[in-house]
Amino acid sequence: MTQIRWGIIGAGRIAHTFAQDMPATGNGIVQSVAARSGDSARAFAGQYGIATAHAGYEALYANPDVDAIYIATPHTLHLQHASDALRAGKAVMCEKPITVNAEECQQLIQVAEETESYLMEAMWTWFLPAVRKAKQWVDEGRIGRIVQIQSDFGYPQVYSPDKREYNAELAGGCLLEMGVYPVALTALFAGAGDPQQVSVVSRHAPNGVEDDVVATFNYSGFVATLGTSFRAKLRNWAYIVGEEGYVAIPNFWRATECQLWVLDDMVDRFDDGRSTYGFDYQTRAVNEDLAAGRTQSETIPLSASLKFQRHMDLIRSKS
Repeated sequence: MTQIRWGIIGAGRIAHTFAQDMPATGNGIVQSVAARSGDSARAFAGQYGIATAHAGYEALYANPDVDAIYIATPHTLHLQHASDALRAGKAVMCEKPITVNAEECQQLIQVAEETESYLMEAMWTWFLPAVRKAKQWVDEGRIGRIVQIQSDFGYPQVYSPDKREYNAELAGGCLLEMGVYPVALTALFAGAGDPQQVSVVSRHAPNGVEDDVVATFNYSGFVATLGTSFRAKLRNWAYIVGEEGYVAIPNFWRATECQLWVLDDMVDRFDDGRSTYGFDYQTRAVNEDLAAGRTQSETIPLSASLKFQRHMDLIRSKS
């Protein structure tokens, strides 16, 4: 089996999750890590038995023992870091949101096309078995025609204008930080179409960054409601409601289960029984893509990432 050798840019929380789940893929290994601080990179490498650690990113781009790079830096750095990695001949999986707006996303897609290199947004939710099972049930017609899609994702954050989540200069705000999840979930079940109308109610922190947002997407034939918040813990479930039943996905962003309901009765349930956090599913899929010589993911193509960005731009324009 081909083993894809990964480098990681950034040594923060989400990079730890990526490294922890890598052994479960069976077809990849973390070979190198880079961070602004050499001490942070070396500590990270020591924790996970990673062969090399770099202070700064250029050495990682040039590392001949790295096939692919996982970008785990803040949103505002994604365009630059992903572009540099692609131009260095590396495949790239970039954390969500892949960029901070649709214009940047289009620029990054152009770089991927010019370099003929692999690029995918790390929208891991789309790869989770429970979400895929929920999509299968809907596609099989088990809930009938979709009437509503409901999803929200929010956790309370202590306000500080210098904190990354709230920092306006770092594209802070709940929409990019957490709202990308309900946006992506809605896009998955809504299919190829775009909403015909979008309405938004939003609240803002003292520095003007949005910290509570509810959006309504009016599609042809059904409506989707999306919520995200730094002000409160939301339910964080998703519901795909049809004329004959509905699918519920508890904690949909990291889902381990989904439920199929008809009226007040649960008629089916799926639990993936996993022991990992769940990042291994997307990483295994990327490894398979690279081994097969693909330059895009069939599960989450770049057109999907561009759609997420356009929809978030729409929400922002009405906030």
